[in-house]
Amino acid sequence: MMKSTLLIVDDEKPTREGLRTALEDQYDVYIAEDAQAAMNLLEGEHFDVMLTDFRLPNEDGMKLIARAKSLPKPPICILMTAYGSEELAVDAMKRGADDYIAKGRLQIDELEMRIARALRSQKLEVENVSLRQQLHTKFGVENIIGEAPVMKEIFDIVQQVAPTRATILILGESGTGKELIAKAIHQLSPRAKQPLVSVHCAALAPTLLESELFGHERGAFTGAHERRIGRFEQAQGGSLFLDEIGEIDSTIQVKLLRFLSERTFERVGSNKTMSADVRVITATNKNLEEMVKAGTFREDLYFRLKVVEIVMPPLRERMTDVPLLVQAFLREFAEENNKPVKEIAPDAMDALVNYTWPGNVRELRTAIEHAVVLCRGEKVCFRDLPATVRSGSVALSHSAPVASNRNSLSIDEAEKQAVIRAIKESGGNRSEAAKKLGVSRRTLHRKLHDYHLEGF
Repeated sequence: MMKSTLLIVDDEKPTREGLRTALEDQYDVYIAEDAQAAMNLLEGEHFDVMLTDFRLPNEDGMKLIARAKSLPKPPICILMTAYGSEELAVDAMKRGADDYIAKGRLQIDELEMRIARALRSQKLEVENVSLRQQLHTKFGVENIIGEAPVMKEIFDIVQQVAPTRATILILGESGTGKELIAKAIHQLSPRAKQPLVSVHCAALAPTLLESELFGHERGAFTGAHERRIGRFEQAQGGSLFLDEIGEIDSTIQVKLLRFLSERTFERVGSNKTMSADVRVITATNKNLEEMVKAGTFREDLYFRLKVVEIVMPPLRERMTDVPLLVQAFLREFAEENNKPVKEIAPDAMDALVNYTWPGNVRELRTAIEHAVVLCRGEKVCFRDLPATVRSGSVALSHSAPVASNRNSLSIDEAEKQAVIRAIKESGGNRSEAAKKLGVSRRTLHRKLHDYHLEGF
């Protein structure tokens, strides 16, 4: 496994040589006797950690930390001093120090623990930032998480259709993330700076939905005391997302068909024809093709809506994404609820990956929120999961054989298996494997080191 690089900066030779001797088994150690020598090394190559004394010739350690942190790839910076005080510690943190330790109380075991902890924190932060950047760049929103091949295909379609004016129909069970895809399409489109207006068609009676969509004039019906601007007008220049489109009645189907054909409509109670530049994105969990055959949904409207059709898979068909989703939801709800939850116990992860998730990603998200709220420490345990998940996963594990990696259920192990699978599928070509995983070749090399797979 590749060692992390450590730079020790101290003007006292016995100190820096002693630290090098103590730490060189764990780290690739370099030494410098002053700030300028340290900067010469830092500007020449990247270091993972810099351990510097506060008192240095010509320039103190805090100024050196400030210079080091201004580099494109700054190291973790730990300040050592024999002149410890709370004020100095606060000042050091303000100047960019990641940790602070007093020389007089310095124990090598503690120092090793501090360095290891800082490296772990940095690794997680780098991966989180990278993930957020990848999701935003590729998918337009940070809330869509998925590495399963079917999800990558969907992300590719989103990227292709977003810049166009095409009408989109998103199909899938409840809780699969249809609205997130609609938001991604809008955010990646030229209309991103204009409104995205959402309407849940099943939530309103037909007469109210017609007014909601197209607006109405004063006196158009009982209770219409003033003119109302409809959602099509509100979405001018942007996008209109119609969720549960399978619930609209025949009258609204006719009006929507006309809009898609001519981009015109009338407010309820008005004869004035209006137009709007609006992209329509629709979604449903119903089988519209069967509804067309049954005569409850217009065939001409169906074909107008499905210029591009995106089918969201249920979570049970992309179970390899469960650990990724769990990790993301764990962070989200720990922060939201101000809880110190950081990880999930193996038996809890076992239950999560063995449950069938009839409510899909939405149900998983709710389950993790439940678990975080009930968690008593830093680790989510089996007992913290909802009863339906606990009982459902137990029933499944007794009724069907479990995959061969059943005991490798940690997030790290799930990632390790994904790396191995990508390498195998790419015939050992690491560049191709990196593309399959959606990471850089350098990141793949680091993960191979992390998981002891260098010779794989």
